[in-house]
Amino acid sequence: MRPQDSAGDPAVLAEPAEVAEPGLQPAAEAPPGAGEEPAAAEAEGTPGRGRCWLCSSSPCCSHAEPEAKKKAACPGLGLFYTLLSAFLFSVGSLFVKKVQDVHAVELSAFRCVFQMLVVIPCLIYRKTGFIGPKGQRIFLILRGLLGSTAMILIYYAFQTTSLADATVITFSSPMFTALFAWIFLKEKYSPWDALFTLFTITGVILIVRPPFLFGSDTSGMEESYSVHLLGTLAAIGHAVFAAMTLVILRKMGKSVDYFLSIWYYVIIGLMESTIVLFVIGGWSLPDCGLDRLFLILIGLFGLGGQVFLTKAIQIEKAGPVAIMRTMDVVFAFIFQIIFFNDVPSWWTVGGAFCVVASSVGAAARKWMQNSK
Repeated sequence: MRPQDSAGDPAVLAEPAEVAEPGLQPAAEAPPGAGEEPAAAEAEGTPGRGRCWLCSSSPCCSHAEPEAKKKAACPGLGLFYTLLSAFLFSVGSLFVKKVQDVHAVELSAFRCVFQMLVVIPCLIYRKTGFIGPKGQRIFLILRGLLGSTAMILIYYAFQTTSLADATVITFSSPMFTALFAWIFLKEKYSPWDALFTLFTITGVILIVRPPFLFGSDTSGMEESYSVHLLGTLAAIGHAVFAAMTLVILRKMGKSVDYFLSIWYYVIIGLMESTIVLFVIGGWSLPDCGLDRLFLILIGLFGLGGQVFLTKAIQIEKAGPVAIMRTMDVVFAFIFQIIFFNDVPSWWTVGGAFCVVASSVGAAARKWMQNSK
């Protein structure tokens, strides 16, 4: 599904509608004999469930309208869930930025442990097993490896560059997804997709500001350019790996349970993080009690964001959800100004405009196509 959250499961960050599909539950089957109830009731001279004495229609016209009104009792609830998930994801990213004494790989390991404690009971309850279908296991392993790598990269990006820059670059993931889907899944890649990709690349260039285009101007950067470059490259890497993860999820479709996909993500992520920490010798518990609290809150807010995003996708169309998800960028700008006293430069604002406009344009176009 920040996609795992936007700072966690990259597939959730990239295109939530596609990620959550495997987790949607089919409608419950009707009990035996349910379809025979109206006929039996009519034979006895009494109205069956949903059939009216006054009119022979089923359900009665007088009851159909209130039922329709009941379904539309909370218009915009899905968008509210999306906004709430964006806020929770952004707060989780803020905590990642605040924890500076813990390596990004170690943060990923803690996150995997926390999610594992939640996923295991879900798998047991749903009786899906822990291995998965035989023909899908290689894709599950790739999904776990690519997804966990994307998580490590985005945590590193949050720690080494500004919150706004890293968040904006993550929204380039849908453009990479369209490109990879065209290459590997033979999906259509239209001129509009090419235009949106060009906008995204322009926005990323404005944020990265390579010296061969912008000279030695580093105004608006809170860190040295070399550190800024490493952070932005990590964010771009996250977008690429998240896009590849989403393509794999599309390849698997609904044949694999959503929680099983998360299981591979967290177990492989924990193994990968442990190996990397052993190689670099970076394992250490935070000295400050506040940092330990942040570690717990990162998991809690990330999980909460993922839950609300999944709920939003279940009751709202994918287009409006994808558009509302761009509020991540707004929250990132606000948090960066309030908590770090760092006003984003005009280069970052321009880059954010290009990337967000590209994401909104792609989502709106897909929404209109599906509405026809």
